Amino acid sequence: MSTKSITLTDELHAYIVAHASPLDALTRELIDETVALLPADAEMQIAPEQAGLLTLLTRLVNARQAVEVGTFTGLSSLAIARGLASGGRLTCFDISEEYTAVARRYWARAGVDDRIELRIGPAAETLRSLSAEPHLDLAFIDADKTSYPVYWAELVPRMRAGGLIVVDNVLRGGRVLAPESVADRAIADFNEAVCEDERVEPVMLPVADGLTLARRR
Repeated sequence: MSTKSITLTDELHAYIVAHASPLDALTRELIDETVALLPADAEMQIAPEQAGLLTLLTRLVNARQAVEVGTFTGLSSLAIARGLASGGRLTCFDISEEYTAVARRYWARAGVDDRIELRIGPAAETLRSLSAEPHLDLAFIDADKTSYPVYWAELVPRMRAGGLIVVDNVLRGGRVLAPESVADRAIADFNEAVCEDERVEPVMLPVADGLTLARRR
């Protein structure tokens, strides 16, 4: 038995997806439509197993106030919205009307559009429109990688004690070990900063392209 996470083959990844809570037909349709409409950008969509994980995490923290930075075509927001507690709200921040138009259609079809608010504009600026009080139960960051430190700085003070921040793409395909681009270096530096941030308890998981979970102290 190994003491480190197993390397996933395509076949083993398919096995993992098949042995989690099954994706419903609407989620599968959203995944397929994103690949068909935006083949060059479809990798921006979260992995299927992350959708189930986000719903589960949202339920575990009993989230009533959630934020997402980076919505794309809506798979992650759909997953979070489905896990919200009764009366819960999700505020999404994105810069693309085109991508989020797809998300809006699927939110409506899933019957969760009444619990989601979309704010279009640079999140580094629009996040400041949130109340400064520590009120957020859950935050998901999956947007412009070089701006992760800015999103983090805006969100951590707004998290209630015990609230959870989930950050995607923290491994950059393994390139955090030897950064090849500005974005790679930004994430590598961000990861170090999170480890040194005494306001949170972080753990990094090898889920998809790397996922950091950070609990607000």
